[in-house]
Amino acid sequence: MSSLDKKMLRDLWHMKGQALAICLVMACGIATFVMSFCTQASLQLTLDTYYDRYRFADVFTQVKRAPQSLAARIEEIPGVAHVQTRIMAAVTLDVPGLTEPAMGRLISVRPETGLSLNDLHLRSGRFPEPDRAGEVVVHEAFALSHGLAPGSTLSAVLNGRKQVLTIVGIGLSPEYVYTIREGELLPDDRRFGVFWMGYDELAAAFDMQGAFNSVTARLMPGAVEEEVLMRLDRLTEAYGGIGAHGRADQLSHKFVANELTQLKSMAILPPAIFLSVTAFLLNVVLSRLISIQREQIAALRAFGYSGWEISGHYVKMVLVLVVVGAVLGSAAGIALGYDMTRLYSQFFRFPVFFFRFDPSMVILALVLSSGAALLGTWGAIRHASRLPPAEAMRPEPPGQFRPTVAERLGLQRFLTVGVRMILRQLERRPFRSLITIVGIAMAVAILILGNFVIDSVDYVIDFQFFLSQRQDMMVTFVEPTSGRVLHDVEHLPGVIYAEAYRAVPVRLRAGHHVRKLAILGLEPRPLLFRLVDAEEEEIPLPAEGVILSAKLAEVLHVKVGDSVSAEILEGERPVREVVVAGLVTDFTTLGAYMSLAALNRLMREDVTLSGVFVSADPKHIDELYRELKNTPKVAAVNIKKAALESFKKTLDEHLLRMVMFNVIFASIIAFGVVYNSARISLSERSRELATLRVIGFTRGEISSILLGELAILTLAALPVGMVIGYGLAALAIWALETETQRFPLIVGSNTYAFAVLVIVIASLISGLIVRRRLDRLDLVSVLKARE
Repeated sequence: MSSLDKKMLRDLWHMKGQALAICLVMACGIATFVMSFCTQASLQLTLDTYYDRYRFADVFTQVKRAPQSLAARIEEIPGVAHVQTRIMAAVTLDVPGLTEPAMGRLISVRPETGLSLNDLHLRSGRFPEPDRAGEVVVHEAFALSHGLAPGSTLSAVLNGRKQVLTIVGIGLSPEYVYTIREGELLPDDRRFGVFWMGYDELAAAFDMQGAFNSVTARLMPGAVEEEVLMRLDRLTEAYGGIGAHGRADQLSHKFVANELTQLKSMAILPPAIFLSVTAFLLNVVLSRLISIQREQIAALRAFGYSGWEISGHYVKMVLVLVVVGAVLGSAAGIALGYDMTRLYSQFFRFPVFFFRFDPSMVILALVLSSGAALLGTWGAIRHASRLPPAEAMRPEPPGQFRPTVAERLGLQRFLTVGVRMILRQLERRPFRSLITIVGIAMAVAILILGNFVIDSVDYVIDFQFFLSQRQDMMVTFVEPTSGRVLHDVEHLPGVIYAEAYRAVPVRLRAGHHVRKLAILGLEPRPLLFRLVDAEEEEIPLPAEGVILSAKLAEVLHVKVGDSVSAEILEGERPVREVVVAGLVTDFTTLGAYMSLAALNRLMREDVTLSGVFVSADPKHIDELYRELKNTPKVAAVNIKKAALESFKKTLDEHLLRMVMFNVIFASIIAFGVVYNSARISLSERSRELATLRVIGFTRGEISSILLGELAILTLAALPVGMVIGYGLAALAIWALETETQRFPLIVGSNTYAFAVLVIVIASLISGLIVRRRLDRLDLVSVLKARE
């Protein structure tokens, strides 16, 4: 080991506290990077393997009723490799132990031939047998939520007839990795389940013998999806087709794909911030170390060491810190990535999960952290290598001593000696004070970045469930029906108020921008389902025109006053031009809204309803649930309270864990920044403080000078950090935005208070550590040292 290497190890040991803090800050950035990329790569590998093994379809569409002979014509479409037809039906479930009605989706299977596409993975049990009535396989999420197992039973209303369903198997499907219904924020496994039943029995129940109402298809490599979708729409139009779509718009896959996109963003933004703070810390520490070691550098140059050798010495010191931080961060990132992948495999319902650790991720993290560290310290290293021996032998020139602002204003008589000394130090080294303020402000900002998501989610809950959608439940009918049914609903037990709506599937076009969704027709001044803008003001529905969610308008590249083409996907499938009459704030999916009368006119139909929003009396809610369970016309009942509970539960299990990781990492970084600032300040002023002790100042007085300076810098950094934190939160909101999920930029007072509290605690702990070192200050050795 060379002499310079021994010196490097001694220096690192001497500054072990600061070195450890820097390594931990770097480890947090690398851990976040490795965790996010490991989780994203593992989730992608698991998803791709699952889709491939169980033959997940590429194209999907639904029809009203089509003969099986149509399948052969669909298979003749250029680019289609294989077609599978089936029956899908929405049913109301009566589950033992559940007061409110649950919703089920029945899908036909042919156990004798198996599923050529979207195959089932049986967790337990078997497939339904053709000669046994009522046998079904249930999706695992619903089964676990209700403790169901093979042999369990529940009731369902099939086309107006109540039937007992016997569970013979529990399974998973690549089509329902994420078991969510259209229009829902998050899955509700207690009130929505997917079931697979034999084709013959399901066909008999819904009068679909020799027919189907759902098609899935697998495409050949190189097939043009848009061309296939267009031809498929032409074939199914005569049979009530509602428009084909590709895998990218399949609901389950869309949510998983958006999660993968957000994971990629998480792998870039936080690590970049953490590594920037690390580079900053290394620059400050190394600059001060070089300043202290001026005489040592001069001696080394005098003994014949070149500038390159001295530069290499400090580069090695930086790289040692980088390697230690990379090892700690990679180990933590791999462990956290494994835990997050396992959590995703349960949340997204994979039959197995594959954890993928790519060593290149650690190498990339090491390269990025080394680059950030060397970039942050290059100026200090370059200065050390160019320092002439004669100049290095001389102490640094003293700062410029002049009256402070307070003294020039005549305020010194109101200030103690200690306060005047603090102000002089801050004013005479403004750049160093500014650097310290920026460092502590970044710690505040990182804490805000790690915690603000909770504020945004709380706002979404309040906005979505209480400000906008104020109904207790949403009742959807099996088929669009006459407006007279509204009066029937109003007379159900427990109904206080009912409000009608009409949902029409459409394909909205603006130029080459297209989105498939449902236009929702509402009352002109709805009380239960209200449209609200970004200022939380209610938007009345115009007599004509359509109101779009702000995100949909952005996707279609339209603004208020523009026209969009609405291709109706039911009935006679007319194409209408509608004017964008306004924009509404919405944080989930993409929405389009019209007045009920205008939508009925657009469809050229009498008053027709798709469902009803209901406000109910809690005292009679159980009676209302029983009535809805036994109503044949009811296809689904969405209960707001249940959706809210599911939303909060999912957040507790998933999002809050990510927030917890961010807060822990941010707290470590905050302590590292504040502690290093305090230690550097002690190193810079040790001779001055020792001199004060010799001339009669007490330990408490010199401690108040040093810690008072830290307190002023910390207080000055807090508002700066809040502003930077708000900006980082805005950047995170932009990076995490998807079509299915958006969060508003909300940073609450609790988040600011939390960030301030952590910084204050970090400052107090750092101050106590520094005070302890100050009490142990060797006055003789410090005063012998030359500056």
